[in-house]
Amino acid sequence: YDAAFDFAVPKDGDYRLLVSGTLARPTSGDYSLTVGVNAPEVLTGEAESTDDTVAVLDREHSRTGVAVQQITGTLTADKTSTFYVLNPLDKGDSLYVYIEATSGNLIPTVRLRDFGGKTLRSANLFGQQTSATLEYALEEDASNFSLLVASFGEAEQVTTGDFRLLVWVNAPQVLTGDAETTGAAVIEAPIDVKVGIKLQQISGIQQKEENYTAVAAFRMEWTDPQLAFSPDTCQCSFKTYSGERFNDFLAEAAGNWPDFTVFNQQGNRWAQNRLVLVFSDGYAVYFERFWTTLQAPDFDFRNFPFDTQQFYIRINMLFPEEMYVLSDLEGYTEVGTQLGEEEWHVIGYETIISSETSDSDLVTSRFSFRFDARRHLNYYVFRIMVPLAIIIAVSWVTFFLKDYVRRIEMAAANLLLFVAFNFTIAGELPRLGYLTLLDILLVAIFIVTALTIIVNVFLRRLDIQGRGELAQTIDRYAIWVYALAYLAAFVAVLLLYL
Repeated sequence: YDAAFDFAVPKDGDYRLLVSGTLARPTSGDYSLTVGVNAPEVLTGEAESTDDTVAVLDREHSRTGVAVQQITGTLTADKTSTFYVLNPLDKGDSLYVYIEATSGNLIPTVRLRDFGGKTLRSANLFGQQTSATLEYALEEDASNFSLLVASFGEAEQVTTGDFRLLVWVNAPQVLTGDAETTGAAVIEAPIDVKVGIKLQQISGIQQKEENYTAVAAFRMEWTDPQLAFSPDTCQCSFKTYSGERFNDFLAEAAGNWPDFTVFNQQGNRWAQNRLVLVFSDGYAVYFERFWTTLQAPDFDFRNFPFDTQQFYIRINMLFPEEMYVLSDLEGYTEVGTQLGEEEWHVIGYETIISSETSDSDLVTSRFSFRFDARRHLNYYVFRIMVPLAIIIAVSWVTFFLKDYVRRIEMAAANLLLFVAFNFTIAGELPRLGYLTLLDILLVAIFIVTALTIIVNVFLRRLDIQGRGELAQTIDRYAIWVYALAYLAAFVAVLLLYL
């Protein structure tokens, strides 16, 4: 984690000393270099400077302090501004910025802000051009400076489109808009955070409340140089934070970690395990196994009980997309084989990455884990469909009775049974603003049963009036009309919903 060597100078002349990261793996960070002539104590690392000039930085060959970077982006009516955080700059550096619109009616404006958000320089604030330039000379070392790019206009008059942004350090040719990318990055790129979820248990799906309770394992992986450390400080290649030590990680990270929220969480999220691994190069892994109740507002019961429902776990980043962007952790996300939910079975799942506007009006990254579930139909077939079919068949058999009074009594009893079925089904679902397939089916049965009662009353009246032959003639047709009416009702409902 340090290096020292001595060299016997063979002859007079200029020599170059090359300082770089290791070749075995990429490393980064600050360093201190001590060079001595005829001073062997330098090899111990404890030599004190005599303020003699032994070596000077060769800027021409090392290209130190010269950098050019190009970025493209888009501003829309929903996202009218974005910002870019600059890497640390040194005293004496000169920053040059060029921006131009490349599509749409965009009129871009740009502001250079310091660490406190104070505007140091601005360009094209009055929207007079489709391109703009600015430059700024630093009088002291600077960190956390940022460039705010915004579209000119307000409300419906805001301009939109694509833009190209060129940022230079110590390279004034950027002001012409013509330059090639070179040197280290000037702008800090947003950190890519890979996310994955394992759905392990579903302890309950509450249809009336439109939510479900699940146990899941959540994992994030990202690399942040600010989390890096030198292994010799702890004599370890990685640090582990779990349990109460997780708060130590938050303190050491000082807010520099991809904090998130479960957007559709209801109530508390109980974390059974929490673990963070931080490696010396800034690579970090966060693992959490949690139990919580999640909102499922996308329930659609129109095809109940033959419906397929979509369930989500939505992870929202708390920081804007300019700082952290979520992506899928390939090979991690899955659905367990022993979910423990008897009524439903999962038929498929997928992950979705999107952008959302948070409550603070910041555009943040969202990771959505969606799984589709379908009901096991055995319960509904044997507890509802089969009994309904038997009741309808028994009702049809009554047409072979000659006693119209008995027919009326049995049809009325069936009507009450159908009402009981309706209340049973209604108890399982929320108070919907629409009818489900089973609702329509029961309504059709109500109508046919009510018509059956009316027909039997009419036949009984004809029989009392001494018109028994006419009643029998009508009755012979009614037997088959009854069966066909139910069949037509079933077919019509199925065609309408399925």
